[in-house]
Amino acid sequence: MPAWASAAIAASIALASPALGQTQPAAATEPPVALAPPQEQPPCRPVADTPSIRIDPAAAARLAEIGLDRAAIFARMHETSIPETSGCWATPTGNFDSQLISVGMAQWNFGTGSLQPVLVAWRKQFRHRRDFKRTRKALAPTYGKLLFSKDCRAVPVAQKCRDAILAAEDARGTLSPALAAELTALFENDAMLQVQADAYIALLDQVRLDLLRIFAGEPITMRKVRWAIDTRVQQGGFPADEDIARLRAKLAAMPPAERWPRLRAIIDWYGALARTIDADGIAHDWPWNVAAWNCLIDAGRIDPEQYELMSLTFLRSRTAVGNSGRWQALAFERRAKIVLGVGSVSGVRDGACRVGE
Repeated sequence: MPAWASAAIAASIALASPALGQTQPAAATEPPVALAPPQEQPPCRPVADTPSIRIDPAAAARLAEIGLDRAAIFARMHETSIPETSGCWATPTGNFDSQLISVGMAQWNFGTGSLQPVLVAWRKQFRHRRDFKRTRKALAPTYGKLLFSKDCRAVPVAQKCRDAILAAEDARGTLSPALAAELTALFENDAMLQVQADAYIALLDQVRLDLLRIFAGEPITMRKVRWAIDTRVQQGGFPADEDIARLRAKLAAMPPAERWPRLRAIIDWYGALARTIDADGIAHDWPWNVAAWNCLIDAGRIDPEQYELMSLTFLRSRTAVGNSGRWQALAFERRAKIVLGVGSVSGVRDGACRVGE
């Protein structure tokens, strides 16, 4: 893939909307318990190490500096795909979140302009236009010409493209079966898997630089790597350096007696947001999370690294602006689950807490 395409897609991966597939949860009032086996998802091509996917040796060497070999790269890719596509390479969705179409393991979308460079990069993999057209027709016979049209490749998409796509969705923003099937075929195509992997690896390169800057001179743990990946994927980056410095100065000066009340206040902020009328993606999760995270405090199971990462998560999550802040609580719970190792996202629970264990 041309360097410009990889860089463009890597930049756009962070603009993907936080549209999540919800699974049916256990009752929200249950106490924190071990998660039951997840429900079976619809058939799809799952995100996993695929022999045909190539990783640039120079990129692999750089990522090894933060503990990411090939197996770890695909493990992180799969982890990213879980809240985005339930672990699949495609899982297209429609305009329910005002993004027109979202598709791919990081849910690239037309609304933010993140899908267009992915489509362009796939198209440029073909040396001859006739090969591109033949493959496009085989994978997407009805909507392929539209998806790769000049109007749909524009950022923002042209009105002609928008109108044609909305005509293939119902009033709730659900894709027609034909369009959903063609997008799935396209994004499960081997060549598109390479495009998605290239974009993700380029994003990991950005994460590496983020980590070396934010945690200069500190060990780069896998917890920090996972936290940084999710922050970049969902929100595009991190708070300004001066904001991080301000927060760290406040944490350093904070009296010990305030330590846990301050963290509980952040959890209260999340819980209050979740109860408002315009917070989405968290209905099946937030009561369990609030109980579990307060339980971790009571049980003394939060270490200094987790405390700082929770504070940084709060700092960034409160600036999530998609749909005028509709996803702030979701942004917080995704990272909090990673940081604490206990949490529920999209009805999927990991870990448990009981005081005294």
